[in-house]
Amino acid sequence: MEITNKRLSEQNFAEIQKEVLAQWPTGAEVNFENAVAFHKQYPASKSFAQKLAKADKEGITLIQPRAGVALPDLLVELLSYLETEGEADLLPTTIDSYTRHNRYNEADTGIEESKRENRSMLNGFPAVNYGVEICRKINTSLKAPLQVRHGTPDARLLTEITMAGGFTSYEGGGISYNIPYSKNYSLEKSLADWQYADRLLGLYAEAGVIINKEPFGPLTGTLVPPCVSHAVAVIETLLAAEQGVQDITVGYGQCGNLVQDVAAIKSLRAITEEYLQKYGYNNVKITTVLHQWMGGFPQDESKAFGVISWGAAAAALAKATKVIVKTPHEAMGIPTKEANASGLKATKQVVSMLKDQSMLADPLVIAEYEIIMEETRALLEKTYELGGGDFAVGTVRAFQAGVLDIPFAPSRNNMGKLLPARDNTGAVRLLDCGNLPFTEEMKNFHRQRLEERGAFEKRAVSFQMVVDDIYAIGKGHLVGRK
Repeated sequence: MEITNKRLSEQNFAEIQKEVLAQWPTGAEVNFENAVAFHKQYPASKSFAQKLAKADKEGITLIQPRAGVALPDLLVELLSYLETEGEADLLPTTIDSYTRHNRYNEADTGIEESKRENRSMLNGFPAVNYGVEICRKINTSLKAPLQVRHGTPDARLLTEITMAGGFTSYEGGGISYNIPYSKNYSLEKSLADWQYADRLLGLYAEAGVIINKEPFGPLTGTLVPPCVSHAVAVIETLLAAEQGVQDITVGYGQCGNLVQDVAAIKSLRAITEEYLQKYGYNNVKITTVLHQWMGGFPQDESKAFGVISWGAAAAALAKATKVIVKTPHEAMGIPTKEANASGLKATKQVVSMLKDQSMLADPLVIAEYEIIMEETRALLEKTYELGGGDFAVGTVRAFQAGVLDIPFAPSRNNMGKLLPARDNTGAVRLLDCGNLPFTEEMKNFHRQRLEERGAFEKRAVSFQMVVDDIYAIGKGHLVGRK
C-alpha cells in the first residue's frame, strides 16, 4: 500500500470509520457528538492537556505510573490507590496484549476467566470489549486525568472506544508502536492506521476537545541513542500535526548518564518545536516526558529504589513535564499496588526536592545538546529527502535504507545494523553507526569516545561492551566494565 503525509479527507475517514466500528459490537456505542459533550463537562483538572500545560508553565515535573488489570472494579481500586497512597498526578490504563493485537475474542475469554478467579487473568484492561460506558465509569470514578497506554500497531477501534469513553490522553504512533513491538507488521499499514487515530484526535480538537497524544519515546528501551528516539518522536509529531492533533508530549527513555539525559530532554523539545515551525504547524503545544530506566533492574528492592530515584532526578533536573515511574518489583514481574505506590512516592520526594534546581544551562549539557541536535537533524533531513518532501514516504524508505534504525528491534522493517555501547562516562554512543547518514566527523566522535573507554579498561572496543552494558544496571553499575 502507498502512504503519504496528507490529511485524511472527511469522506475517506467516514469510509474507514464504518469498517473500524464494525470490528466489534461495542463500536456501535461510539457517538462523536455525544463524546464531545461528555468531554466538555470535565473540569480542567480532568484534562491531561490542561494539567500538563499548567505544570509546564510552573516548571513542575508530574509523576505517572504504569498500571492496568482486566476487571473494571479492580482497575478503579488500583488506580484510586495509586492516586491517593501513591500521590500520582496522572493515571494510566494499560491495555492487555490480546487487545493490542486486535484479538478481541481471546480478550473476552480472559475477562470470563478473570471474573471466575476474581483477579486479573490478563496483563491489562480490555477496553474495546467493555465499551464506551464502562470506560466512562472508570474515568468519572477518579480525580486525575487518565491516559491509554498500549502498544498497538492498529489502534483505530481502541482509539474510538477510549476517546468516546472519556480518556484525555493517548500513547503511541505508527513507528513507535510497530518497530519495537512487532516482527512482521507492515510499516506502511501501521502509519496509515495511525493517521486514522491521529485524525480522530484532530476532529476532537476541531470540536473544542483537546486530547493529548504521546509518541512512545523509549522504543526498545535498550541503549537507544537520543538522536534515534528523537527522530522518531519528531516524525510521529509531524504526522500527527498534519492530521490536526494539537497537544503532543514527546518522550525519551532514560539512558543513565545525567548530562546526556538532561541534554536529551532539552534537545527533544527544541528539535520538535523547530520542525513544527519549519513545516508550518504553529498551533501544536509540546511538552516532554522522561521514562525511568527501561532496561534490566536489580532484584534487590533497595537497589531498585536507587535506579528509580536516579530517573526521578534526571527528569527533575531536565525540567521534563512528567516522568513515567518504575516500581521496585521491576525485575520480578507484575508489581503489587503497594510496590507501585512506593516507586511513585520515592519519585515524588526526589522531584519535589529538586523542583527549584536545573541543569539546563550547564556547559557540559549544552555541549551534549549540540551533538544531539546535529545528529537528529541529519536523520530527519535524510528521511525528508528520501521521501521527496514527504515524511510518511520518507519514513518507509529510511527504514529500508537503514537511515532510521532502532537498536534491538524485532521488526523485519528494521535493518538492525546499529550497535550502541556506553563511553567511559556512561553516555550511550555508537559502536557501529550502521547506515545512519552521519558525517565522518560524527562517526569519529563516537569512535573516539569508545576508544577512551577501551583504553581505560585495557580492552579492545568490541561487541562484548554492548553485552556488558545491557546487563550492567541489573548488576549494580552503569558502565559494563570488564
